[in-house]
Order: sequence, then structure tokens, then C-alpha cells
Amino acid sequence: MSYYTHTQNPIGNFVEKEHGNNFEYSLNPDNMSFCEDHPHIIWVGSASTDQGYRYATVKKTVAYVVVDEDEFGLPVVEKWDLTKNDSYIPVTNPDLILDPSKPAYIVRTL
Repeated sequence: MSYYTHTQNPIGNFVEKEHGNNFEYSLNPDNMSFCEDHPHIIWVGSASTDQGYRYATVKKTVAYVVVDEDEFGLPVVEKWDLTKNDSYIPVTNPDLILDPSKPAYIVRTL
């Protein structure tokens, strides 16, 4: 898994410590009951071979990522240590936006 180029509505980006992979993440739009414990989705893989994201809880230095489900249908969660976690802050001042057709962000390191 690595950086996913078709990210939708990203709110941040982190580097996973063990392998050094870069990931963007968004707020979780799903309203299924088990998703309540996982407020984020991490963009991974390819939308052509899988759903393109995993459910997660992203914190300042760690991410808890749903990687599978067990025989009872409960999520299997891995803990990923992070070396860098940047938050995207949308730019609303039109004087700071170079291309109005694209979203503009300020990056803040958490």
C-alpha cells in the first residue's frame, strides 16, 4: 500500500513508520454502526481491485487501521506508528488561491 492518487476530500497526510509509506486520509462518510469507532478512512491500494480505502482512527503519532475482519465479522485493527502527520487546512481567502478550479490547503504538522 502506498499513496493513493484518487483521494476524496483529504484532511491530512501521514508517513507510516515501519515501511515509510505516505498516506492521505479523510473523514469517514459511512454510517454503518462499526464505523462509529473509526472516524477516518485512509486511502490505499487501487479502486479497481478493492474499495481503495481502509477504516481508521488517525491520531497525532499513531493510526489504528482496520485491516480485516475476524470469523465473527468484527474488525481486526493494526496499530501503525507514524513519523509525520500533517493536517490540511482549507484556504478560504481568494487572494491566496492560485487556481480557483482546485482546492487549496495550508499544511500544518501535528
